[in-house]
Amino acid sequence: MNQPRLATKQDMPRVLELINELAIYEKEPDAVEVTVADLEKDGFGDDKKFTCFVIEDNNTVEGLALVYTRYSTWKGNVLHLEDLIVNEKHRGKGFGKKLLDTVVKHGKNLGVKRVSWEVLDWNEPAITFYEKNGANVMRDWDVVHLDKTGIENYLKAL
Repeated sequence: MNQPRLATKQDMPRVLELINELAIYEKEPDAVEVTVADLEKDGFGDDKKFTCFVIEDNNTVEGLALVYTRYSTWKGNVLHLEDLIVNEKHRGKGFGKKLLDTVVKHGKNLGVKRVSWEVLDWNEPAITFYEKNGANVMRDWDVVHLDKTGIENYLKAL
């Protein structure tokens, strides 16, 4: 098994395939709106919005970790792990651990005060994996967001 590496533009079609696999796994098969062009522009353009690490097996990307920095009013700079995805056939083989290791090292190199991410409350394999690796799964916090329709409805109500 190879070590994780920084993704390239050429990896983005496979990255999008893995994102769609995750959406299906998370019971949201129609939720992905991002395109390969979006990933290329946002990850490699003048205004880079994320960093992506990938891991390969037999010259095929089988896992990824997509991260970006954000600012915490309590901590300062933090690293957000948007998604850690391993192709279903490659789970349990150490790919996720190698990707998580890379993310944590990247955060340390950036000097962040925290690495954070979300996990679905029913995804017990992921929760077990994260807790086994020292993460604090904060079960008393809920994720809150406004989607595109929610934003429009909010603004209409102003």
